Amino acid sequence: MSNDSEAEDVEEEVEAETADEETESGLQEGDVVKLAYTARTVEEGQLVDTTDEDVAEDEGIDTEQQEFGPRVIVLGENHIFPDVEEDIYGKEVGDEGSVTIAAADAFGEYDESEVRTVSKDKIPEDDRYPGAHVDVDGEHGHVETIIGGRARVDFNHPLAGEDVEYDYEIVAEVTDREEKAQGIIEMMLDMKLDLWFETDTVEEEQVVESDDDDEEGEPEYETVEVEKDTLYIEATPQLTMNQQWMMGKQQIAQQLTQLLDVDRIIVQEELGGGMGMGMGGMMGGMGGAGGADIEEALEDADVDAEEIVDEIEGAEE
Repeated sequence: MSNDSEAEDVEEEVEAETADEETESGLQEGDVVKLAYTARTVEEGQLVDTTDEDVAEDEGIDTEQQEFGPRVIVLGENHIFPDVEEDIYGKEVGDEGSVTIAAADAFGEYDESEVRTVSKDKIPEDDRYPGAHVDVDGEHGHVETIIGGRARVDFNHPLAGEDVEYDYEIVAEVTDREEKAQGIIEMMLDMKLDLWFETDTVEEEQVVESDDDDEEGEPEYETVEVEKDTLYIEATPQLTMNQQWMMGKQQIAQQLTQLLDVDRIIVQEELGGGMGMGMGGMMGGMGGAGGADIEEALEDADVDAEEIVDEIEGAEE
């Protein structure tokens, strides 16, 4: 190979590396950002969603019922329309953009077959009027007409068939772990919670590698101490009663574990007397959720379990 050919190969490699670096510059999948945005339908300019309180007030929305301000999203996690995410990739904090999202990629095309006739008995009496939003057999729709014992219900999304224009500004990139966790939880559950990170040392049972060739033998275990990167979340009555939390706490925990790169998540409930107990329901990643078992809890509280049993048996006699 001639020197000229070698020089050309080196030049091509440098150009390829430079192109890769340029492609990966700016915000990318997995980055967490604060986004300010306003989305409207293209045809009528109907407000779809906004983070701007002034815009909401101008549209007659009761701003006291919700908080406004830039929202935390994780790029690549479908927290916003995919077309908007694609437009954000490669941009920097402070950049703005405007994306028109086709109806099919927004709230779907309007489907005439989704307008169906149902028995009016499936609709609560208070909702038997045109325009009422109703749930029928697990589907949400709005009433078009009621004639006799039948109701005509449109199960299309209210914005089906509408193209959407999405204007946004990248306000900040979130790198602080607690701020990132708070933002993601607020996006998922629409509430703020007290939370913090700790590195805990816990005991785990691990299989001992044996030199014995007998593969059918019982595995041997040993107790070892390992460190767990843990996200603690303080439970509140609002969290306990949150519909999304009640229906999907395990899925939410799994997402948080992956997005925040922690070993486990413990939801901690404060009980009377200042005692806190880890709740094992919200656990993702390695290991268990932790928390003292019953015997340890009784010992810590200086309670004699046998004495309590004797008292109960005596009362029954």
